[in-house]
Amino acid sequence: MNQENQCPPQTNPFKPEPARIVRTYYLTEDVKFFQVRIADMEKALSFRYKPGQFAMISVLGAGEAPFSISSTPSRPGLLEFCIRKAGVVTDALFRLKENHLIGIRGPYGNGFPIQNMKNHNVLIIMGGIGAAPLRSVLLNCLDNRDQFQKVTLLHGAKRPAEMIFRDEFFDIKDREDLECHLSVDQDDTGEWSENIGVVTTLFPKMEKIDPQQTYALVCGPPVMYKFVLQELLKLKIPRDQILMTLERRMKCGVGKCGHCAIDYIYTCLDGPVFTYWDVLHMRELI
Repeated sequence: MNQENQCPPQTNPFKPEPARIVRTYYLTEDVKFFQVRIADMEKALSFRYKPGQFAMISVLGAGEAPFSISSTPSRPGLLEFCIRKAGVVTDALFRLKENHLIGIRGPYGNGFPIQNMKNHNVLIIMGGIGAAPLRSVLLNCLDNRDQFQKVTLLHGAKRPAEMIFRDEFFDIKDREDLECHLSVDQDDTGEWSENIGVVTTLFPKMEKIDPQQTYALVCGPPVMYKFVLQELLKLKIPRDQILMTLERRMKCGVGKCGHCAIDYIYTCLDGPVFTYWDVLHMRELI
């Protein structure tokens, strides 16, 4: 990881920084949005990270767990997380209100190669909770729009009520500098105005792109990867320019516990962002 993307050195890498919950609300029935600020303002403003990296969040008495950073480094001072209720730590987090303190460690992981992506097309395909890390990339591209060529978003969900950041993406959908397609597997409201079908049905709707000048970023449920990757290969996007963020249950974040190890790969250090080539050589990644 580049030094510029790391937090200032800590004497104890396992010691979390106190952070205060600034804002929280439900995105879906079981997914909640958290906006937090590190209590020490100097540390809050100096917290450096790349889209695709994650942080360890701790709740006193409940434990600690890794979560993708959903905010963009182009808007320093605040950190945002999109968290699904799935265990002891998330249960405790969901009970906390605004102004409560939590612990933050990080950032960890390799993140997306933003420098390499500059002056290229960026195709973002997200499904379900995969919107969490990819929102960071999308907002970063839009905040630095002159540094990228065409930016395209394909976002799929099972139902309208399960589409994470639905209102936010509808707000930016009509931007002239973004091509955005939204889809649900089924519309149980009768009011859905966008595409109905799995996320791969959005590919034919895209404007033509130059595959050699395109980076494709993918994150979603495991079943989605197989079919999305097939579509990306049909487009002839180079395999080292197909990037996916994959997560394992990470405990320490610094490659010491071995909990996220796959052979010689440590997800917390070598991931969570991998290329299609990585997946070909280590199929157990997905």
